Amino acid sequence: MIRKLMGCIREYKKPTLLAPIFVTLEVVMEVVIPLMMAKLIDDGIDGGDFHALITVGLTLVVMVIMSLAFGVLAGKYAAVASAGFAKNLRHDMFHNVQTYSFGNIDKFSASSIVTRMTTDVQTLQNAYQMLVRIALRTPTMLVFSLVMAFTVNSSLALVFLGAMPILAVGIYLIVSKAHPIFKRVFRTYDKLNNVVQENLHGVRVVKSFVREEHEKKKFGSVSQSIYDDFVKVEKRMTLTNPLMQFCMYSCIILISWLGARFIVNSEMTTGELMSMFTYAMQILMSLMMLSMVIVMIIMSRASAERITEILNEESDLHSPDNAVTTVPNGSVEFDGVNFSYSGKPDKCCLKNVDLKIPSGATVGILGGTGSAKSSLVQLIPRLYDVTSGSVKVGGIDVRQYDLDALRHQVAMVLQKNVLFSGTIKENLRWGNEDATDEELVHACKLACADEFINTFPDGYDTYIEQGGTNVSGGQKQRLCIARALLKKPKILILDDSTSAVDTHTDAMIRRAFLDEIPGTTKLIIAQRISSIQDADFIIVLDNGNITGVGTHEELLVNNEIYREVYEAQQKGSVPQ
Repeated sequence: MIRKLMGCIREYKKPTLLAPIFVTLEVVMEVVIPLMMAKLIDDGIDGGDFHALITVGLTLVVMVIMSLAFGVLAGKYAAVASAGFAKNLRHDMFHNVQTYSFGNIDKFSASSIVTRMTTDVQTLQNAYQMLVRIALRTPTMLVFSLVMAFTVNSSLALVFLGAMPILAVGIYLIVSKAHPIFKRVFRTYDKLNNVVQENLHGVRVVKSFVREEHEKKKFGSVSQSIYDDFVKVEKRMTLTNPLMQFCMYSCIILISWLGARFIVNSEMTTGELMSMFTYAMQILMSLMMLSMVIVMIIMSRASAERITEILNEESDLHSPDNAVTTVPNGSVEFDGVNFSYSGKPDKCCLKNVDLKIPSGATVGILGGTGSAKSSLVQLIPRLYDVTSGSVKVGGIDVRQYDLDALRHQVAMVLQKNVLFSGTIKENLRWGNEDATDEELVHACKLACADEFINTFPDGYDTYIEQGGTNVSGGQKQRLCIARALLKKPKILILDDSTSAVDTHTDAMIRRAFLDEIPGTTKLIIAQRISSIQDADFIIVLDNGNITGVGTHEELLVNNEIYREVYEAQQKGSVPQ
């Protein structure tokens, strides 16, 4: 885990090294200053040496300025190093997520990935800044101060050695059980993000069903869990402060009592006693900062583990060596295909699928909810791999293709249409970033989108809000179809993507497909038989099994499921 995270330092190695160097120089100044103060008191004030007073005083001023400068530089480079480290973490995580297959994405929820890239990275950034600055400063200050204290008076310095084990054991007992609570807190943060995302995505449903109070209670419940966990862990962590105060003031009292006796016996000067008080504060403050570092490390460990999970996750789909980069044609063949999302053969949602689709054919796919229609077509661009059997495109197993080459030739209009924030032109050019304005218009005419785009004041430069919230469901579907057509694919998959358009527009789109892209293999998943009855043949799915393949007329005679759906839709239809 540490090695993986250290790989994200990269170009920020220089500030990472400079920060502790300046911290060390700052510490050196701080531990020498008390000695100079002792000299100032003993020689300049008690000794009445005016020259020593001026000389040592000016030296102290210079050392204080240098200490300040070193501290500022250490803070600057620590901030640069930690911010750069966090930037690289987010970069590496996001880029790795882009390589994930659908199976990898299913393993992590969207809310969990968002939490890891925000809250967890921020926690690790704070910990990293503390490590490159305070984590080095603390032991350095502790060691230097102890050495200087023993140099001034070894007998008094033993007081510190007696206090340190008490403080160390106390801090260990306090923070030892904090890590599991922090892990639980970050998992709860995932739930909180999920609740917020669901609410924002489904805000229209929430308002239409007047479920605001229910959503508030759901949010409040998760938020309360985070509050309870933080209160629990903070109660434990607050015990470190009284423990520090107890040890600190105990040491000061002992040093004052013993120091007074040493001064009376002329074994110690007033200046040396003052320096011992300073070293006492430095040593005990170092231990207190050490406790803070330990707390931050414990807290960040949970975040580090979660971030490393994202970085270590490898896509379960890879392009093979010597991959095929050219798709010959749009023919599709399923040969003994079984598919399970979990990869377990006994939990297959597609079973014993054998199917041949010639290039350029128009194929309808019909089936009830949960019959695995979407699962079937998602195997073609290799969004998932088959559990057993094979899927061939252009006569070649999809696992032999370069993934990018295969997916460039398979365009999908998914069941859940997604548009991104940007203009209509920018969204359409997801299909082909080099498409001309004329090609955009032509694709939109084929998808029957041109007619409504021209009603907008800004036409194709109309800005689409995130998720396409400022266009209707039917308009969104037509824009997504146009976007897919711009890829000029060999295979076009429409996953129930005309459900929100009227039957007349649906018919116009299908007619445009027939006339304009006859060589493209078209797979159309639909609930309306009218959308697929003119297809070359229709596949009927039921519970992951193909129960019928044939034309509309053949299936009316031979397939009971198809006939029942057709008769039900005919009874519910209104004569035109």
